[in-house]
Amino acid sequence: MKRIMDVDINYEFWDNSCDSTIVLLHGWGQNILMMKSIADKFKDKYNILMLDLPGFGKSSEPPVVWGVYEYTLLVKSLIDELKIKDIILIGHSFGGRIALVYASKYKVKKLVCLASPYCPEITKLPLKNRIYKKIKKIRCLSWLAKMMQNRVGSTDYRNASEVMRGVLVKTVNTNLSEDVKKITCPTLLIWGSMDMAVPLKRAYELEKMIKDAGVVVYEGATHYAYLERINEVTLVLNNFFNN
Repeated sequence: MKRIMDVDINYEFWDNSCDSTIVLLHGWGQNILMMKSIADKFKDKYNILMLDLPGFGKSSEPPVVWGVYEYTLLVKSLIDELKIKDIILIGHSFGGRIALVYASKYKVKKLVCLASPYCPEITKLPLKNRIYKKIKKIRCLSWLAKMMQNRVGSTDYRNASEVMRGVLVKTVNTNLSEDVKKITCPTLLIWGSMDMAVPLKRAYELEKMIKDAGVVVYEGATHYAYLERINEVTLVLNNFFNN
């Protein structure tokens, strides 16, 4: 456990005296354990760093509402604190957002994004959400808005604390298009064809925006394609890392 940016960070670091370190960033509402399947496949060949991102697992919440840029800075600060060089960065979903920003700002040997969103998803809000948004603007109905708050929004939103709700809203409304265009390291984009959380079209959009990127699609797999097809993904990653 380390104290960084006023947050207690739970992490695991396997230093095998290898040349490169794989840094694994989990998705929203998850923790270190969700990345363990990948770590176990590569811990004999690489140093491995996994962490519970702030607000998840055993790490404490941010002191105030953070966005993806603050999370990125925290990851960079931990990497610097541990004196890690030559990183291979792997992020899933929310962790993938962080990975995209990190690779646009700092040196990364190779980048792997697992179903990683980079821009807001424009969808028509359900009726109850539209009503809630209108009521929230009427001061005398603040009591009703508060009552409705836990009945609208995604499961992730309803299950989050006040601070983490703010983090979620700030994160999903941030467009990373300009950041993504600055990525120059070799990048692998892994998606499931049946991903309902982050549409497959996002993978192909990222492929066009990133200088050196390629897409691998697993037919019939979901938002968790990397777990559902772990053996196939391991082979692809091995090939990507060694070329």
